[in-house]
Amino acid sequence: MPAKIQPSNSSYFHPESVKRIRKLELRARYLMEGMLSGRHKSPFFGQSMEFAQHRQYVPGDDLRRIDWKVWGKQDRFFVKQYEAETNLRAILLIDASRSMRYSGSAEKMSKFDYAATLAVSIAWQLLRQQDSVGGICFDSEIRQIIPQRTSRSHLNSLIQALELVRPQDKTSIESVLMRSADIFPKRGMVCLFSDLFIPRPELWKGLKTLRSRGHDILIFHILDDDELEFTFQGPTRFQGLEFSEILRCNPRALREGYLEAMNDFLSEIRRGCAANQIDYAQVRTSDAFDKTLAQVLLKRSR
Repeated sequence: MPAKIQPSNSSYFHPESVKRIRKLELRARYLMEGMLSGRHKSPFFGQSMEFAQHRQYVPGDDLRRIDWKVWGKQDRFFVKQYEAETNLRAILLIDASRSMRYSGSAEKMSKFDYAATLAVSIAWQLLRQQDSVGGICFDSEIRQIIPQRTSRSHLNSLIQALELVRPQDKTSIESVLMRSADIFPKRGMVCLFSDLFIPRPELWKGLKTLRSRGHDILIFHILDDDELEFTFQGPTRFQGLEFSEILRCNPRALREGYLEAMNDFLSEIRRGCAANQIDYAQVRTSDAFDKTLAQVLLKRSR
């Protein structure tokens, strides 16, 4: 039975949102390596009931595994092999660079807070499934490492680690992804939460390294409505969160060019994810958490 998880009070945990997705499951798309029996396909053969393949008999094999129908047709001994199922090892990578501080206004949630809330909700779901969850918060370097655990109390450890993080530096994605692959070497699911305002060659190089090691990757592309729609009116002062340049201008004169550049950026990200067999979800910080999670879980279940 799924474990009952009662996390401490936190702005990053929304009980009503996660209750609406409790009947859904987060499944791996590729073969996983785990420690326990579970619901995800393993690269190893085991004792499940789902047939995988035949293998020629060798002395010492269990005679009960011999397929006598095949022997009757080919006069050779073959044994049946079945797919094993395992628990999932999940890694939550949360971008804590300065650009993730953006919220548009004091009343709105910042991109980092939205990403942290999504990550906690996914961790809650995975722990209910008795899967293993760990995490990394990063900017130019790795700032927090949360080890992978399956225990019921681990959600509180994840929340406490996220509450200590303050977005404060630029992003260096390639080195972070390379280091993440070394910290969590066994194949699992990698969930990346970021606005992806980073050099794309570095992004693809790091993601290809994770894919080459068998990781199943899911990207949550976190963006604010202001970034997607650019609805600013009147003379405005813009300042980069990850560099010191300041631009004073009339945003109406920039809007058309900005939206064209944003559409090119989003198209490039989608194409790159598709080419590398990476699941991609564009998320607005104004979206309800349960809606975002339900769409992703239903897509993967199909």
